Amino acid sequence: MNMNPELLIAQEGFVRTLQLNRPERRNALSEALKAALISELLRADEDESVRVLVLTGSGESAFCSGADLKDMREGDQQGKTFRSPMSRVERNLFEVAMEFKKPLIAALNGSAVAGGFELALACDLRISHPQAQFGLPETKIGMGANFGSVMLPRLIPPAIALQMLMTGEYIDAQEALRLGLLNKMVAPTEVLGEALSLAQNIAHNAPISVRRVKAVAMKGLSMPVSEALRQDPGLNPYLSEDRQEGIRARLEKRKPVWKNR
Repeated sequence: MNMNPELLIAQEGFVRTLQLNRPERRNALSEALKAALISELLRADEDESVRVLVLTGSGESAFCSGADLKDMREGDQQGKTFRSPMSRVERNLFEVAMEFKKPLIAALNGSAVAGGFELALACDLRISHPQAQFGLPETKIGMGANFGSVMLPRLIPPAIALQMLMTGEYIDAQEALRLGLLNKMVAPTEVLGEALSLAQNIAHNAPISVRRVKAVAMKGLSMPVSEALRQDPGLNPYLSEDRQEGIRARLEKRKPVWKNR
């Protein structure tokens, strides 16, 4: 059970919600919050009661403002060794989120910038509202945007990604929607509800099939078509009991009862 007040956990049906809970710091990623997020992502991936995970933030100003710069400054002042993102003892939060096997939806209740934007980029689907802004200002403060530098050019045209990365300037939600970074834009009060509705819609489908299409689609992006078509990650839905149940339920005009096997 998570005992960290910086991360709130709730579950309805097969959908679990993780809520960053540092609104007074714009949900900045403290070391404790990052560790809690990593732990809960790994736990949810192993928990059969979770079919879809929703990630959101507390308050209205920000989904997440990235690394806690005040903590970072204190570490510098104390002479603590600062390590690059992929050279640390603990696992990289964004990498753990990207490797999450089940659907991961970002309910962006506010702006997502720096590491907060990178966390959103690690999710599969993103919903936000017109007042939110997004960007990677790391070049303005001498950082590197390691994850964002890799992922953003894969999600939007490289020239646009490079402009965002090199200038550190933000884009608004309308532009993020146009570029395909957002799946939907709704009113601020509707963001979490819309994300949860989408999550429940996905959770009603066969869990083996959902995990399979995510794995094949994401891994296939970096493969030749002939190789991508021959992927066989995880449990095979074509050989599952759930395939037989799905066909029976469709023909009998009833809701299927998935056994996840």
